[in-house]
Amino acid sequence: MPDQPPADRAEQIVEQWRSERPDLDPTPFLVIGRLHRVAAALTAELVRVYNEYGLGEGEFDVLATLRRQGGDFALTPSDLSEQTVVTSGAVTKRVDRLVTLGLVERRPSGTDGRSRLVALTPKGRELIDRAFTAHMANEARLLEVLSPAERAGLERGLLALARSLDV
Repeated sequence: MPDQPPADRAEQIVEQWRSERPDLDPTPFLVIGRLHRVAAALTAELVRVYNEYGLGEGEFDVLATLRRQGGDFALTPSDLSEQTVVTSGAVTKRVDRLVTLGLVERRPSGTDGRSRLVALTPKGRELIDRAFTAHMANEARLLEVLSPAERAGLERGLLALARSLDV
């Protein structure tokens, strides 16, 4: 009989529930429980790289969102809130810190004198370009364990789940 890898924590939990509640099917935990644990571990790995550049997760998100806009690398605070999927209050806190660091600036909108834009400074663009390069290398490293077929299957499965949850 070939050597079997040891059961992971999700399998152990499912077996415990099968024993305690044989009337229920605990197998969804094999997916949901693993997703939850993997998401937490991935977040820690991603944040480690952001921290190397003096950024938190939210600050990285704001800088990356501005950078991928192209052009003048600017958005209104409400557009930033929508694209980063956080409250306007959270955007304000993040932008305040980034302004203090000299990575973004607030400036008047060219089309509406009452509206303000948040824009990358040259220093912010240089930092996010370096940080994003490291971030992409880190994500590639994290996925190296998957074969191309496994990765494609995971992409399809996660897309289906995300669509069903409207995220």
